[in-house]
Amino acid sequence: MASIKQFQVTFDCAEPERVARFWCEVLGYVVPPPPEGFATWDDYNRSLPPERKDSAFVCSDPSGVGPRLYFQRVPEGKAVKNRLHLDVRVGTGLVGEERLAALEAECARLVALGAVHVRTLLADDDNESCIPMQDIEGNEFCLD
Repeated sequence: MASIKQFQVTFDCAEPERVARFWCEVLGYVVPPPPEGFATWDDYNRSLPPERKDSAFVCSDPSGVGPRLYFQRVPEGKAVKNRLHLDVRVGTGLVGEERLAALEAECARLVALGAVHVRTLLADDDNESCIPMQDIEGNEFCLD
């Protein structure tokens, strides 16, 4: 059986470009160049039929290692907790107060971008500290 080489993470949202640009800032991702024949994404968007305008946006890892993120407009709003979420690994290799300080610093940066700090879970006998958060449309993620 062949192994999967790449995958894309897709977000349902109300405002694809706004949410994509938020995640670009969170992860250090970039907006790829517009399709061939278009100078800008705005030019491309204007070429679409009305029902497809502003309906999707993409960001990608500039190193090509991480998955591409695809944001698609859906008519319904977020109603329940995500069954899947991203863990943004900012504390890898750190423990104790040093880890908590790194998580709190990143939390402050993301709150300034519009994220919501849900709570801080402090380390215990089994787990290191982490910070559950929500993005600008309420999608859950954790600083880990």
